[in-house]
Amino acid sequence: MKRELHVFFDYICPFCLRAHKYLMELIPDYPNVAVVWHPCESHPRPDRYGSHSDLCIQGYFYAVDNGINILEYHDRMYQAAQKDHVNIEDMDALSEYVSDLVDPDDFRLSLQQETYRDKLDESNKLAFEHSGVWAVPAYRTGALKLDAVENVGVSKEEIQDLLKNINSY
Repeated sequence: MKRELHVFFDYICPFCLRAHKYLMELIPDYPNVAVVWHPCESHPRPDRYGSHSDLCIQGYFYAVDNGINILEYHDRMYQAAQKDHVNIEDMDALSEYVSDLVDPDDFRLSLQQETYRDKLDESNKLAFEHSGVWAVPAYRTGALKLDAVENVGVSKEEIQDLLKNINSY
């Protein structure tokens, strides 16, 4: 039976990007662990600090509902937010950026109509109100948890230790 590893992250978080790469390197060695993704806003609106990832996260739920490869979507959103410096708060720019993964017109329409706003809100509440997340990335599985140190993140070794503990849990 597979154990679920719940991963809380934000595409604009550089520590999440680094931890995502670590997890993707390590997870093939743990075939009994299923990753459950929980994108959440590290600083939701109306907070004025930095860029807001709400459209990227709503796009994640669109991708899930439309059978888009989620790992490709993750890679693209991390790249948009942190490497290519796409204006992730602009629906048109974001839709164009993922036009090879999704139907850009349908994607844009879902963002304009806030089709997945409730799922974004639920994911934020799950992270910050129900799962005790205070900084991302954060990991939960049963009684085990791994939390990032603010402005430091998590190490590859910490993720590997968590995966080993899941295996013996």
